[in-house]
Amino acid sequence: MNTGDTQKPPPDSRGRSAGEVRRTTVPREHRETVGEVRVENPRIRCTDVNVWYGETHAVHNISIDVGHNEILALIGPSGCGKTTFLRCMNRMNDTIAGCRVEGEILVDGANVNGPEIDVVPLRARMGMVFQKPNPFPKSIFENVAFGPRIHGLTANQLELEEIVVTSLQKAGLWEEVKDRLEEPGTGLSGGQQQRLCIARAIAVQPEVILMDEPCSALDPIATATIENLMVDLSQNYSICIVTHSMQQAARVSQRTAFFHLGDLIEVGETSELFIRPGHQLTEDYITGRFG
Repeated sequence: MNTGDTQKPPPDSRGRSAGEVRRTTVPREHRETVGEVRVENPRIRCTDVNVWYGETHAVHNISIDVGHNEILALIGPSGCGKTTFLRCMNRMNDTIAGCRVEGEILVDGANVNGPEIDVVPLRARMGMVFQKPNPFPKSIFENVAFGPRIHGLTANQLELEEIVVTSLQKAGLWEEVKDRLEEPGTGLSGGQQQRLCIARAIAVQPEVILMDEPCSALDPIATATIENLMVDLSQNYSICIVTHSMQQAARVSQRTAFFHLGDLIEVGETSELFIRPGHQLTEDYITGRFG
């Protein structure tokens, strides 16, 4: 007969004890954001952001910060509002008929939705990298030179060439293309095209890089290259990335935000959110119960 301490049950597949599995989480029905949405000295501060497509309310009262030199990952099932929210930051939703955005998005203290804001320099400050690589039908050199030229960032050809070289180096592409700068950018491989698009984005000296599933069309080797590049770029830029890959979010981001049906359900340090989510919906999503 055992009269001593009772034997502890073995941990589950995620290394948690039974007590941890039975911890209290916020129930599915609770739609207010769990976790700390604010950071000290943010690069971007979003407050009560709402988006409508016609009569459809797609994004509901989103408040969150993006810190300096951090990678913030936005995760969630398809159609949950994460890409719509990402596009609010540089007003890409302005190009969609019937789309209406309300709320405050401050970039270094300036409201991007203010009537005095010119969207052209705004989008230069907040570069966008899309799901599929979209190089211009121009040479590799002209793909990168296009932005600095139209924004008047250089005084002469020498300065322009320096920006092109530096941008390609930062994008980890220079050694692969330095001898064929006059060849079409569309002739590069998929992973190289995506890095060319990143070089094009950083050539106009942005403060923020917005990435909408930048690796979804790439093979694992190209994906790993882009992920390593993101980590390197975060030393100089703030990065906000939409991804369907929770593994990718875990590898590259410092903080993760989970969206569901237009609501920001939970936000927190990536390592903590994936191991100890505070909301039942987050738990269900990261354990594969839906998504």
